[in-house]
Amino acid sequence: MKKTIAIIALLAGILGLAFAFAGGAQGSGEANAYLRMHIRADSNEAEAQAVKYLVRDEVVRFLTPTVAACETKAEAMRSIGEKLDAIEEVAEGVLRQNGFSYGARASLRREQFPTRVYDSVTLEAGVYDALILELGSGKGDNWWCVVYPPLCFSGGNANIVYRSKIAEIIRNFFAK
Repeated sequence: MKKTIAIIALLAGILGLAFAFAGGAQGSGEANAYLRMHIRADSNEAEAQAVKYLVRDEVVRFLTPTVAACETKAEAMRSIGEKLDAIEEVAEGVLRQNGFSYGARASLRREQFPTRVYDSVTLEAGVYDALILELGSGKGDNWWCVVYPPLCFSGGNANIVYRSKIAEIIRNFFAK
């Protein structure tokens, strides 16, 4: 009987958590755990879209050592914030090398993101801290990723282990 009551209480707690997070990532711990990246192309012309990916490659290459050294999101935001001018220089260098005269603007700010899936990680729609890199007018299609934890900086999530606290509680409960 005690086990049945404990199971019902556990299920009620799980349902309560599910309803608490049903509103999306805005204000949730999940949104606060990630620093996202958004690169916006100048336009949807093929050339502007192609150079966006060249810029992405160089910016990711430039930021990888910085992000790899960070142990917290706050540290990643601080380190990247100190490099915004350098990120713009990297992007503008790629643009110039490819014959584009417009510039780039990098900033850290909170923005609304739609739900996205990165390998086996799903980030719900919501407001996230993000590194925003606008190329030229920034009105073209864009590229999204996660800077911290470094899902797009380490060849996927090979160095990241995701755990479910609920699964751990259930596993520990039934192990007794």
